[in-house]
Amino acid sequence: MTDNLQSADIQLIQAILPHRYPFLLVDRVVDIDGTNSATGIKNVTMNEPHFQGHFPGTPVMPGVTIVEAMAQTAGVMIGTALDMADKDLLIYFMSIDKCKFRRKVGPGDVLEMRVTTLRGKPGGKVWKFRGEATVCGEQAAEAEFTAMIDFPKA
Repeated sequence: MTDNLQSADIQLIQAILPHRYPFLLVDRVVDIDGTNSATGIKNVTMNEPHFQGHFPGTPVMPGVTIVEAMAQTAGVMIGTALDMADKDLLIYFMSIDKCKFRRKVGPGDVLEMRVTTLRGKPGGKVWKFRGEATVCGEQAAEAEFTAMIDFPKA
């Protein structure tokens, strides 16, 4: 890791990602090490709409939203490293591999998503990442995912 780690607050996240409520799933990104790695933070609350039906009386964050939160963390990492704030950056899933869920995530949990780049370089369109989501140091989910970055036209 470098000594020049960056972070992204919610204002910078919203300047990089097009996602908005109810699908913006990362509150802060810390320890951004260029395009190498970053950690996203999601404060899980009962106010989130998926808890209305998943599951009534036993709220559980859907696994697909955990994977999406990891992907959004990767998008913020790349967007921060490549100075893409306010540039209409779009990122699309291409594949999700080796995905496993290990622990339920619910209201009151702080979900930490550590993402690392497995393949990709500045200017490249296709990137591959590995993500691990934890709550209090306990693994909740892991996955490898590939995404295509749709850079805005200059």
